[in-house]
Amino acid sequence: MIEPTRTPAPGGPASVTVREMALADCDRVSEIRIRGWQRAYRGLMPQGYLDSLSVAEDAEVRRKRFTRGGSGEVVNLVAERGGAVVGWAALGPYREGEVRTGDAELYALYVSGDHLGSGVGHALLEESVRRAGALGRARMFLWVLKENTPARRFYERAGFHADGTEEPFEVEGTAVPEVRYVRPLQG
Repeated sequence: MIEPTRTPAPGGPASVTVREMALADCDRVSEIRIRGWQRAYRGLMPQGYLDSLSVAEDAEVRRKRFTRGGSGEVVNLVAERGGAVVGWAALGPYREGEVRTGDAELYALYVSGDHLGSGVGHALLEESVRRAGALGRARMFLWVLKENTPARRFYERAGFHADGTEEPFEVEGTAVPEVRYVRPLQG
């Protein structure tokens, strides 16, 4: 187990603690993830689809994955402020179809709505980048919805840039293409 990191939060007195996710965090992580989708993708995905997302179902899937253990390649991190989980990130090897490459991929990063803009996302992202670099990964990739301008600006401020690769993505017949971002981790 890696020691939690403390990051001073910009604009606020309370620091953010980033640590590895525990089984007990599954319900809160699912709430943050599902509410994050519903907030961030409003107007980008069909509203009926977003409304149908279930925190309880997501938490059950998350608990099963967590107790199964998996390959250990995926790192799930949570951010805490004042003892409460307020953010979640997941990273692991970059997925090129079914092949795992030597690069890293940020699979997800979500922050509770009442903590957006408070430094929580930045703390999670920087810890994700640090961990990927410590594993010897040369680059970190991530995918973001092409029309998700706030997320794209967030990643660009953190040193990521769109590399020109796009993927089609469809939700209930609605095209929601994704753009790939990359950031070097070494040198």
